[in-house]
Amino acid sequence: MQEPVRSLYVHVPFCAHKCEYCAFYSGPAKGDLIQRYVGAICRELELVSPDLKPQTIFFGGGTPSLLTLKQWEQVLETMRRSGLTGASEWTVECNPATVSADKAALLRSAGVNRISMGVQSLDEGLLDRLGRVHSRDMVFRSYDILRQAGFDNVNIDLMFAIPGQTMEIWKKTLAEAAALGSEHLSCYEVIYEDDTPLYEQLKAGKFDIDADLAAAMYEELIDYAGSQGFHQYEVANFARNLPERASAHSAFPPDEMFADVPTQACRQNVTYWRSGDSYGLGPSATGYVRGVRTKNWSNTQLYCEELEKGKRAIESTEALRQLARAGEAAAFGLRMNAGWPLALFQQRTSFDLTEEWREDIAQLVGLGYAELTADRFKLTRQGLRYADWAAELFLRP
Repeated sequence: MQEPVRSLYVHVPFCAHKCEYCAFYSGPAKGDLIQRYVGAICRELELVSPDLKPQTIFFGGGTPSLLTLKQWEQVLETMRRSGLTGASEWTVECNPATVSADKAALLRSAGVNRISMGVQSLDEGLLDRLGRVHSRDMVFRSYDILRQAGFDNVNIDLMFAIPGQTMEIWKKTLAEAAALGSEHLSCYEVIYEDDTPLYEQLKAGKFDIDADLAAAMYEELIDYAGSQGFHQYEVANFARNLPERASAHSAFPPDEMFADVPTQACRQNVTYWRSGDSYGLGPSATGYVRGVRTKNWSNTQLYCEELEKGKRAIESTEALRQLARAGEAAAFGLRMNAGWPLALFQQRTSFDLTEEWREDIAQLVGLGYAELTADRFKLTRQGLRYADWAAELFLRP
């Protein structure tokens, strides 16, 4: 009998306002459609529950905190009834403008124990530039509400290389974010993706990209986060290592996948980077289970219609060849500071990393972008800056 899948992602595709940089699937919060979505996501949760015993859960978006108390109660009751609660790590993304004491208390009482708050910046001008609906004051108020509700594992999302952002502003943002005392930081460089307002502004010549400043901001991030007790464990992610919290993850089955990350690292994301199985539910969500990738329709109305017929709203299914699966595992795993322990890679993929990708490894080592030891292959600090390019070398058809 196959072991049940231990990771679950749920996409909530609604936002109060679409941010200027965002290419994720999301749309305006229309009351009737949100309620339809809640019914549909409950049906999808029920459909996958026989093959799911989640140890990590992540509600992302969009803006999951946009759901009302009643809607959250409906989702949480479905999860409880379907045996999907009790995860050792259960994250919900929140926008500072949609955090309330009642909602925070409900989530915490249901078993949610990690919050990821989309701050992006603490500069009012840049928040407006990004199209965010919250103010800097809302960030501090929402953070206090979350702490008072009992959340002791909070991530702060930040962005750098924002048009108009100076190094001085970035340093001030880092200092203020660190002063909050969160357990985790996720810090992303702005990416200009097609079909976003920010990309259109770039094409129209309304601002220029300063690659040197972006690189300097990234170096400042690594140095400052390290000085404040955060351990970088992936290109954009930094977590505290709190040995006294290690018991919080004791419910996890022993797994080498998590052996080399800080205690407050996001295990849901580590599962992705180390090629673990995960169900993806909701419009546009991608899942990866036993070598098969699925993608749900990126259309909330169509998604609801399919679930209302009693079937999952899957747009495409792809069964990856074994070498392609191993190549993706290699590529994603290199985003982590620890890289790939060679024995773990072979255990998870049945391939010898140093044989199948010998030339690619030699190229990266020769450039000073990677290190190869007797038991591990990983990118250097310089190499992590070019992790996306390095990852492409390892992909196989």
